[in-house]
Amino acid sequence: MAISLLVQLSVRNIVRHRRRNLMLLLAIAVAVFTVLMATTMIRGMQYDIRDQAISNLNGHIKIHAYGYLDDPNIARGFELAKEWQPKDHAQEIQGWAARIRIPAVIMSERETRGIQFVGIDPARESISFLGKASYDGDPLSSSSDRHIVIGREMAEQLETKVGRRLVIITQGADGLNREAGFRISGIYDAEGTAIEKIFVFTGVAALQKMVDTEVVTELSVRLVDDVFQMGMLDSLIGFFSHLEVKTWQQLEPMAAAFFVFAEGAVFIYFFIVMTALIFGLVNTLVTSVMERVHELGMLRAVGMRPGAVVLQVVLESTFIMMIGVAIGLTLGWVTFQFIPPVLDWSAFGEGFERFGVPAKLHLRMHVSDMVLITVLSMVFGVLASLYPARRAVIISPLEALRR
Repeated sequence: MAISLLVQLSVRNIVRHRRRNLMLLLAIAVAVFTVLMATTMIRGMQYDIRDQAISNLNGHIKIHAYGYLDDPNIARGFELAKEWQPKDHAQEIQGWAARIRIPAVIMSERETRGIQFVGIDPARESISFLGKASYDGDPLSSSSDRHIVIGREMAEQLETKVGRRLVIITQGADGLNREAGFRISGIYDAEGTAIEKIFVFTGVAALQKMVDTEVVTELSVRLVDDVFQMGMLDSLIGFFSHLEVKTWQQLEPMAAAFFVFAEGAVFIYFFIVMTALIFGLVNTLVTSVMERVHELGMLRAVGMRPGAVVLQVVLESTFIMMIGVAIGLTLGWVTFQFIPPVLDWSAFGEGFERFGVPAKLHLRMHVSDMVLITVLSMVFGVLASLYPARRAVIISPLEALRR
């Protein structure tokens, strides 16, 4: 039987039962719309947490001396030429920053806290959260700036403010303690109170002078895109053969695990919604087959083969699913164009930040997710039509004509 005739029969049956099929189309459209919008939120959270892990002084790739991660102190630093530039794959690099990061103790008039004391070159910190942080007061001006900037949470704990003087104690290159006073030039506000509690920044040259060394303890490299990570990793391992080179996934395993889990979460959510929807689709198709017993019997009697009956029911299911998916995707895309690209959780910001979750969620709609939803929906539609198609095939033409 010509495929064009089967298509006509499928379309006619869909149009003939407008009300029932309209309800089914709306159910499919709402399900697809819900999955698509949930996916934009999951993707947003997935990539926001990845970006936060990269921005928290890690970069895509980070270089240390062997043993530094187990015992972070200035004795485990390494020398980096002042004019060093990554020549290989330079077009793939967004930026790089060499720093000193060592444990220290900070003291105000009222409180004492353990901190990570970080020496930076502010001109290179656009690759970290410092480039986007807001400040009360002023950020550091240069690598030789001897002021410090502290987090908002730490300022509250130390009961201090911009312009006040704090004392910092750390270990020098000779193993002896060094103590120095620093004036606060600014207080930064980061996405996450854990960062604000632990990191204190000063100029890298100023910190080198304090601990009497010219080494750095880490080198972070941020890339233009994730796809360049493996090639850059191999290049840096070859160049820094005497140092330990790690990716952000190795440095932040929990964030990396969440990034992978989010990929599976998209599938899980889709299967839950679509599995529930399949029952409605199967029920509708079975009802349609039972209402057309006499019609199907006549078609079988005039020579319609069982395979053609199966194909006709599958085509009907496929058309319904195609139209519903198209409506749902269109509705989701239009909605995405009109809603704010960033969901601001500022009203609950403190609660989110205490769990390390950014207070702002950047929604992301990927074309690949829309393609995935379309393909899987069509597969589900075909699978849902198999049982009704089997019911249609086992109908005896003689029995059907008697009804």
